Amino acid sequence: MARIGWEGVFPAVTTQFKANYDLDIEATARVMDGLIRDGVSGLIVCGTVGENTSLSRSEKVAVMETAKAVSGGRVPVIAGIAEFTTPFACEVAKEAARVGLDGVMVMPALVYSSKPHETAAHFRGVAKATDLPVMVYNNPPIYKNDVTPDILASLADCETVVCFKDSSGDTRRFTDTRNMVGDRFVLFAGLDDVVVESVMLGAQGWISGMSNAFPQEGETLFRLAKAGRYEEARALYDWFMPLLHLDARPDLVQCIKLCEAIMGRGSELTRPPRLALSAGERAEVEAVMDRALKNRPVLPDVGLKSAA
Repeated sequence: MARIGWEGVFPAVTTQFKANYDLDIEATARVMDGLIRDGVSGLIVCGTVGENTSLSRSEKVAVMETAKAVSGGRVPVIAGIAEFTTPFACEVAKEAARVGLDGVMVMPALVYSSKPHETAAHFRGVAKATDLPVMVYNNPPIYKNDVTPDILASLADCETVVCFKDSSGDTRRFTDTRNMVGDRFVLFAGLDDVVVESVMLGAQGWISGMSNAFPQEGETLFRLAKAGRYEEARALYDWFMPLLHLDARPDLVQCIKLCEAIMGRGSELTRPPRLALSAGERAEVEAVMDRALKNRPVLPDVGLKSAA
């Protein structure tokens, strides 16, 4: 069975674009390096926040290659795979292996609303096409196909399927999965505003959107919860929650990138079909950020160290 050491906070890294919407690979590299220097545990590239479906195949490979080079082995790098067909997904998985990444995060086949056995067959097909560890990604609000605990349990015999990221917001999924297959899969929280609850129920990691803007706060929150330091975690969670709610909106990418830009960590520009926030929406996010920055807490010591 594929072996992993994935735990902690893996920001779903934003992909940076130039004013003409061309891929800005140098700016993307700076974003990646900044996150690693701030002590995150790993990187997810070409995920939802990385605007995977707005990238060409060659651009996805370029982002993977950049992440591999920037990381330099300091943290694991996992690439998202979001394709229309299982064969296309297998091709991208092979590219990730060629680049030398540490794993792939596979989304259900896009556009087609598959039946449960078809959803399972898609993941099984990709898992058979690669020796890389596979994280199954469930995000029914965005991708419409729900990877239920039953579907996940049916993949227990696939040796390369080792991890499950759930963004349904239903933390009962972790308990149901564990009751079905024990600790067969490493569990990852995938929705920012239920992370502490997810850790309490066994999540070993967190694929985080808002940690792009606040990587140290994200890693600290996760470590507090993992250590059972719930009083300290609750205080930080209370402060963080208005920001974390932005990860649960349909326009989460625009919101996260705006927060990232306010923090001086990247550009807010998204590639169409994602358009800039309206004036009212922008003002709403800016107000949330203003309140957060005026009350930014001193972080408890959790042994956070830069991976630089």
